[in-house]
Amino acid sequence: MAKVLIADDEANIVVSLEFMMKREGYEVLVARDGVAALAAIRGERPDLVLLDAMMPGMTGFDVCEAVRADADLRGTTILMLTAKGRETDVARGVGAGADAYMTKPFSTRDLVQKVREMLG
Repeated sequence: MAKVLIADDEANIVVSLEFMMKREGYEVLVARDGVAALAAIRGERPDLVLLDAMMPGMTGFDVCEAVRADADLRGTTILMLTAKGRETDVARGVGAGADAYMTKPFSTRDLVQKVREMLG
């Protein structure tokens, strides 16, 4: 069973993502800020991280850069989720090393499909 970490500080988004991912048959972990997300990535080694760009503690961009800088974690698949859809934000997410990028609000169907593709 693939392990998915949901890193987001918005409770309603966490609840809906957690429900969707469990329904798809994934094991789900939750982190509510960037520091907890990085700790969970190090400790749990999720197959995929749904990473919100704007979180307290550390931003998703910072978490992504820290993961990519760590040889043990570099292979972690990261899908960044953000309300920031401007080109500069997308470029920043890709520059930080995100594997893919989706802007909020997103279609749950599109997200589930993207997660399936990324987990292969």
